[in-house]
Amino acid sequence: MSRRERLYHLHDILRQRRTPIDRQRLMDELGCSQATLYRLIAELRDNLGAPIEQDPDGRGYFYDRSLVGNFELPGFWISPEELQALLTARHVLGNVQPGLLEEELDGVQQRINQLLGRQGLDLAAQPERIQIRHDAGRPVPAELFENALKALFQRRRLRITYHGRRRDDISERTVSPQRLVNYRDRWYLAAWCHVADDFRSFALERIRGLALTEQVAEDLPLADISRHFDEAFGIFSGPARHQARLLFSAEAARWAADEVWHPSQQSSWREDGRWELTVPYGHQRELLMDILSYGPDVEVLEPESLRQAVVESLEQARANYC
Repeated sequence: MSRRERLYHLHDILRQRRTPIDRQRLMDELGCSQATLYRLIAELRDNLGAPIEQDPDGRGYFYDRSLVGNFELPGFWISPEELQALLTARHVLGNVQPGLLEEELDGVQQRINQLLGRQGLDLAAQPERIQIRHDAGRPVPAELFENALKALFQRRRLRITYHGRRRDDISERTVSPQRLVNYRDRWYLAAWCHVADDFRSFALERIRGLALTEQVAEDLPLADISRHFDEAFGIFSGPARHQARLLFSAEAARWAADEVWHPSQQSSWREDGRWELTVPYGHQRELLMDILSYGPDVEVLEPESLRQAVVESLEQARANYC
């Protein structure tokens, strides 16, 4: 049951009763924990104005019968999280490459404007009030993006000509697309590469040529896809073979601790304000770049191989200024 469904169900329970209903009964009816029940009651009472009261011993809840006749849940409302998602979606749709599903996306954007309008937000009249910057984004040709989408959902293999930055080489590959991923404002194709006989991630803007084939794409088990692309840090992740322990200074911790480095990360605060983070990773390249961006405000505690890689990178950088 979703949060919205539970809110409506809670409203129905309280509206139909003449006597208080205790916490445990509500938890059983809604199939939720006590903490979730308290959040639902707070949202119904404080955000939506429901006339919820508690009995004297604080164990039961009921509607004030003198006020309940004037209260009804709105047919549609948006939570702060949903509002943020709508604003982001509206901006993304407004910046899609010209020609890419233009008419269809225009209709979606108009619908989003209508939903926002119900919240008193006329973004069409004042678009400058919201800005989402894409300074680090890398544009993808519209036709290439659309063909990648077709191959993904029509389950067809792709022949691609790919320029790899790391080796600065051009390769020809046949791939079975598994996912399109937007990561740090850049698009990647997660695919099974029939040349490497393994999973690979391809940055869309590095694809120099792309052609749909009539061959059926190979479908890999979702568990295998997740194991390769989700378990470890970064977009070029691979299986999580290592655990990095990082220690941030008290000052840097105020920024680093607010970031989600990985869904499986573990962290703890030290008494002096420093913050320790443990994050799984496969290939160290991307993690190394993020560590270096914190300069002297982070120390790699483990593993020794990653610690040494940071030392070597810093020494090479220092050599540029000698």
